[in-house]
Amino acid sequence: MRVASCPIVPTTILIVTTLCAAWAAGEAPTETTASDPVTVQVARDRAQLLHRVYASTLDVMHDHYFQANRAVLPARAMEDVFSQIADEVKIEARWISVNTPPMSVSHTPRTAFEKQAAEVLGSGKPFHEQIEQQVYSRAAPIPLSGGCINCHMGFFKDAGSKPRVAGLVIRIPIHESRAQP
Repeated sequence: MRVASCPIVPTTILIVTTLCAAWAAGEAPTETTASDPVTVQVARDRAQLLHRVYASTLDVMHDHYFQANRAVLPARAMEDVFSQIADEVKIEARWISVNTPPMSVSHTPRTAFEKQAAEVLGSGKPFHEQIEQQVYSRAAPIPLSGGCINCHMGFFKDAGSKPRVAGLVIRIPIHESRAQP
């Protein structure tokens, strides 16, 4: 069996998954970090969610990277993880373009929240969030590096000095009694 031709691809998926898992574990600039003590119920919930994220990532990596002559972009492979998590726990995630052209029309910000998030993240802020209709929505930047920028901006084009990012939007249903920020 052969792993994807670029050894960075599986590593990138693990990094992105770890970033998603860190967010799911409660890490945010205005919240406690995963290293802070939490209640047993919060710990149980986080462990269950992280288990699903890691298990789904493992499945996707096996499907996409341990098959001969198949190469899938990490962001595309992560969409399969997003889909599995949405099916299992009803937490939605999707990519949005922020300050580079989208690589897929499905990455164009669609909702008012996503459009505003793209502007906020493009300005350098660490996240954007909203609570509306019993759904907590959070968008945070995903830094784009050399190979990503080449495809998003065009090969051999100057990306400028501004950091280039995509956005990851996560939506989690919440109880009405917990809907207050």
